[in-house]
Amino acid sequence: MVPQVAHTGPCRWVNIVAVANLITIIRFPMLLIYLLMLYQGSPAVQLLSVPFLFFALFLDTVDGVIARRTATTSLMGSVLDIATDRTYELVLWVVLADLGTISVAIPVIVIMRTTLTDAIRSIGVSKGKAPFEQQGSGLGHFLVSSPWMRSGYSISKIVAFCGLTLGYALSSFPEGSSLQSISDPVLRGSAIVAWIAVVFTVVRGAPVILSGYRQVRESEEA
Repeated sequence: MVPQVAHTGPCRWVNIVAVANLITIIRFPMLLIYLLMLYQGSPAVQLLSVPFLFFALFLDTVDGVIARRTATTSLMGSVLDIATDRTYELVLWVVLADLGTISVAIPVIVIMRTTLTDAIRSIGVSKGKAPFEQQGSGLGHFLVSSPWMRSGYSISKIVAFCGLTLGYALSSFPEGSSLQSISDPVLRGSAIVAWIAVVFTVVRGAPVILSGYRQVRESEEA
């Protein structure tokens, strides 16, 4: 019998970090599959895209939990996680606006906020600071990094994305059917949640933008 070698020490932690990052990377092709289901699928397939999207969004929580529970968070993992979240966020808002489920104002606001905050955060990343560790003030840290704000933002996005997808899928069924008849209230309710998510986006982005402005002022005065 070949003795089993226990993987301990640095190799074990490298494997855990690799798993968390792999989960993050897998979400990219899942997004493409979701888009194909939504644009090319029958009403039944579009309906199936709702739980598929929920699972893809839920994986963001899984990789974060793995990293935090094992104390294996890293600068690379943090940047990769934010890049994936940004891709999902921007693509989904644009797609859902393209399908007519929300106002085009939502993706415009989100894109403007995201462009500004990510550009500012790149300054800190270049100095070795993880994106969520760049807030100096207590209020800024609470708005950007606290579990309450991050959870509230994540939940509102998940409900909005899945709800809008569900409403669109239901609207694709034959007119007059029981499923098609409930699409309108689902879309209306989900659109309200979408605007709540936008409020979270703006509020959480404000401290980052103000912090970036202060950094620019300080560098000019130095």
